Amino acid sequence: MAHKWVYAFEEGDASMRNLLGGKGANLAEMTRIGLPVPPGFIVTTEACNAYYENGNKFPEGMWDQVLEYLEALGNKLGRKFGDDSNPLLVSVRSGARVSMPGMMDTILNLGLTPAGVETMGAKFGDMRFAWDLYRRLIQMFGKVVLEVPGEPFEEIIAEIRKEEGAATDAGISAEGWKKCAEQFKALVEQHTGKPFPEDPFEQLSLGVEAVFKSWNSKRATDYRNNFGYPHDWGTAVNVQTMVYGNFADGKSGTGVAFTRDPSTGERKFYGEYLLNAQGEDVVSGARTPTNVDKLAEEIPSAYQELLQVARTLEEHLREMQDIEFTIESGKLWMLQTRSGKRTASAAVKIAVDMVNEGLITKEEAVARINDDMIDQLLHPRFDPKALEQAKPLAKGLNASPGAAVGKVYFDADTAEMKAKAGEPVILVRPLTEPDDVHGMLAARGILTAEGGATSHAAVVARQLGKPCVAGATEISINLQERKFTVNSVTVNEGDVISLNGATGTVYLGELPVVVPDFEEQYELRQILGWADDIRRLMVWANADTPDQAARARRYGAQGIGLCRTEHMFLGERTEIFQSYILADTDEERQAALDKMLPLQREDFHGIFRAMDGLPVVIRLLDPPLHEFLPSREELMVEVALGRERGQDVSKQEALLHKANELAEFNPMLGLRGVRLGILMPDVNRMQVRAIFEAACDALAEGIDVHAEVMIPLTAHINELKYLQTLLEKEAQQVMAEKGRQVPYKFGTMIEIPRAAITAGEIATLAEFFSFGTNDLTQMTYGVSRDDAERHFLLQYVEQGILPKNPFQTIDREGVGVLMQMAVEQGRKTRPTLEVGICGEHGGDPNSIEFCHQIGLNYVSCSPFRVPVARLAAAHAALIERGWDAERLGELGVLDPARAN
Repeated sequence: MAHKWVYAFEEGDASMRNLLGGKGANLAEMTRIGLPVPPGFIVTTEACNAYYENGNKFPEGMWDQVLEYLEALGNKLGRKFGDDSNPLLVSVRSGARVSMPGMMDTILNLGLTPAGVETMGAKFGDMRFAWDLYRRLIQMFGKVVLEVPGEPFEEIIAEIRKEEGAATDAGISAEGWKKCAEQFKALVEQHTGKPFPEDPFEQLSLGVEAVFKSWNSKRATDYRNNFGYPHDWGTAVNVQTMVYGNFADGKSGTGVAFTRDPSTGERKFYGEYLLNAQGEDVVSGARTPTNVDKLAEEIPSAYQELLQVARTLEEHLREMQDIEFTIESGKLWMLQTRSGKRTASAAVKIAVDMVNEGLITKEEAVARINDDMIDQLLHPRFDPKALEQAKPLAKGLNASPGAAVGKVYFDADTAEMKAKAGEPVILVRPLTEPDDVHGMLAARGILTAEGGATSHAAVVARQLGKPCVAGATEISINLQERKFTVNSVTVNEGDVISLNGATGTVYLGELPVVVPDFEEQYELRQILGWADDIRRLMVWANADTPDQAARARRYGAQGIGLCRTEHMFLGERTEIFQSYILADTDEERQAALDKMLPLQREDFHGIFRAMDGLPVVIRLLDPPLHEFLPSREELMVEVALGRERGQDVSKQEALLHKANELAEFNPMLGLRGVRLGILMPDVNRMQVRAIFEAACDALAEGIDVHAEVMIPLTAHINELKYLQTLLEKEAQQVMAEKGRQVPYKFGTMIEIPRAAITAGEIATLAEFFSFGTNDLTQMTYGVSRDDAERHFLLQYVEQGILPKNPFQTIDREGVGVLMQMAVEQGRKTRPTLEVGICGEHGGDPNSIEFCHQIGLNYVSCSPFRVPVARLAAAHAALIERGWDAERLGELGVLDPARAN
């Protein structure tokens, strides 16, 4: 039996998105529930993948099935594809399983020929309409399939408007569109060297192939790379009967709408439309559309039906919908529905509201939020005081909220290049097109002179979480001279501007930004509260000061997983610690430590107070001593210059002598951590004394203290046996002096492969493990993190040698095996062993899911990543319960138990 490559809309449903693509599955579902959908069929994603596997040729049997379904479609409608006397016209659209706004290409009016134009004009009594259809076909087909640049087409239209004195495209006459079509054909032949194809079947074949090819276009590939979507999903092709909104009868038009406001999440029908328009007119930005509320006055019956369809779709699909519609002589047709792209704040509000409305479960709400959304909500915004004093340069639509500051660049390639060089970039375009996506990905914000709230720039910016001001009609862009002007102000390429996407305002120069207040974000805190109810994995934070600890706790941290004591030796205290390093006698060293003791005690007391009732893991001094001295190179220069000038350089000479003495070929593998503690135990003893004096004092004040002392860089059980015994003795002595018993643990970091391999033995002494995955990854790979990322690691990822940067996401097959081994062996020895992670991976969602899998107790990350980690830990629990890992964090994801 031949493989099935094609499905009619009636043969599919919403559950078939992987095969039919999101657009095709939703068209099938709308057909299934009886909504007004122009009939059509879908060429599957499997056909796309088979096309590439078959050397960029249609797979066997696919085209025959297309022709079979095309004939059946014509029979249903009483028309025939390729018959100029009774033509069936179709659209060809792409549709991957996940909506990728603007990434793929659309062609309308396929099957129309010059003879068919005469038929259509006579049939509908409107030759202007018929020639408009034909010029659109040539224009779209020319751009999408034949790769003719888009600008010359627009220049021809602009010239004809000027000749006819038409204010907009809608004012161009039949003769104007006929002339336009002729010039379009000449342009196509000039660019390609071949006449425009008039055979409808050739048009359709090339159109389907163009959709397949667009899957691997640069903009589509960049988009997938940015969001981590697999490249082997493929795209489906949707072939659908044309309906026409470009009649000039006052009862025809086309539009895009959302069942809720995609910027704020408010439960309000939101959208735009154009009368006498077709297809991409609304989203292209070529004409300024009208607010959808006005449709109630212009075509009231269609508007009321549209509202009912919107309610039906949202209730049926249990998600905010982005719908495309056409009205043909008063008759409503639905062309598409999909989960609507929205801002992060809107996503969170909609999820919470839908739970309260009984549409979705709390688990579904949590599943629909991702780490990027949380990042966006916690990102800085412009200082309100600065905004009060700032003078706006221009005003447009608030297409995507947020604050962005950067240098102006006028094309996507330059924007991408400058961003890679480290510059903050604002991409400024007349209007954006799919070919601009790589520049939008690189930019911090987008400004367009044309387009509305549903234009390409607005939709993609909201998806990317980037501020966008669209339709700023006050600005005049000169692409040749690389500048734009507003009234008498000229902004040249490279000048700095600030965009307020929340208000649609543009400012000249740089405005200061402020960090949002987490406490004010009710919906986000509600989502995270539900996430806390779902997750098993605890979320702790890395914090070195009381302020950081307090912030972490506000963000929901359940403990401190890493307090780096070396950070407490910096700043004004560096000189005190340098005096310890330079000391020649025990007395001098002790005097320096005596100065450090009260400072450390105060540090720890403040953190214990901030974390009242929660555990605090304090890592003893980890880096080598030379890190607390100026670099040898700097010291040599200072000594040489000082001698030359006759200055006293005795201190610099002493520091240089000590720096030379402490110098190592590879200091990260040298005298640091537990090794330094064994050879110079007085520093660690001072630290432990400070910890337990602070703990006893805090206990006396009624603070519930849970102190955990972590010894870094253990490789051998005997290292731990020596140092831990010494330090526990110091702790017991302090508690005896204070007359108090503090709950405490001693443990170690697992950051050397040997420690992971011998974890069972190490657990005889260590009461907890914390994976230092930065060092563990370095030592497992045998690379230096800083050098590797600078010289070859990023290229490894780009070339596919490594799937991901192992310093960003845990290498499960290598480093992960060592971690799992350490957990299993450690708990065989000590079943109650507490195990966490405190490296950078503790804030990475993929790594958090792995930590859940291997049974860690907690992950620890920076305070700002705590909300992300809380969500990721909940997602990990949902995956364990059978949720689709690929779809978590995606809009529209449903509980598997309720999905059908």
